[in-house]
Amino acid sequence: MSTATISAQDINKLRQATGAGMMDCRKALTETNGDFEAAIDWLRKQGQKVAAKRSDREAKEGVVIAQTTADNKTGIVVCVSCETDFVSKNADFVAFGQTIADAAIANNVKTLEELMNTAAGNSTVAELVNDKLATIGEKIGVTKFERVDAAYVASYNHGAYRIGVLVGMDKEAADAGKDVAMQIAALNPVAVDAASVSADVIAREKDIILELMKQDPKMAGKPEEMLSKIVEGKMGAFFKEQTLTAQSFVKDGSKTVADFLKESGDVKVTEFKRVALG
Repeated sequence: MSTATISAQDINKLRQATGAGMMDCRKALTETNGDFEAAIDWLRKQGQKVAAKRSDREAKEGVVIAQTTADNKTGIVVCVSCETDFVSKNADFVAFGQTIADAAIANNVKTLEELMNTAAGNSTVAELVNDKLATIGEKIGVTKFERVDAAYVASYNHGAYRIGVLVGMDKEAADAGKDVAMQIAALNPVAVDAASVSADVIAREKDIILELMKQDPKMAGKPEEMLSKIVEGKMGAFFKEQTLTAQSFVKDGSKTVADFLKESGDVKVTEFKRVALG
């Protein structure tokens, strides 16, 4: 993608996601051929303190609804997007989102595609979306769907339906589940623990750390072995800050989430899903 084909909308999207300046965003997109995620990494490699390490801004406005089945064995999160907060804060639009979430639960939906073809009253979800679009005159859609199955699933909706969280656990623990879901909503971890961080994420972080070190005059001439040890040390800090069980517990900073779960009956988190509006 050439500079001429990078639109003002692309630049603004990157600015909103990172907080970086307009010219820096334009350069980042130019250098990465318009790849949004690569542009975020490019900005980080330049030493910029970007606002988002990961992009979960899949909808500018809308509602995110997380809920579980009656037996708490399954949970779903749906994001129903719209263009303006005027629409998203309307009670009718929230109810519309709830109708879609209810349809997902009632029909044991497993994918977004399946959800769109699922019956909701006398229509499919896709038909309901089209009808709502015609009524309100804004582009709307179901832009995200996640599901968790576990021995016990807790759900949490935060901030006027702006963030939805599901937490799968190996045993019933309603209070602990809610507290952990609130933790995930607040701190947005990348994985349950270090062992469950994907190889791609680890490689990406190491690459960024190494690039920043190479730009540091203090690191000039240092042997590769020393640089590798420093990278591993910084990755340890990354795992502590970005994985759920290693994070400090938001309700009591003297313990980690792992400590809290152990005290709550040795509960184990099997997986989680977090969906947020931009």
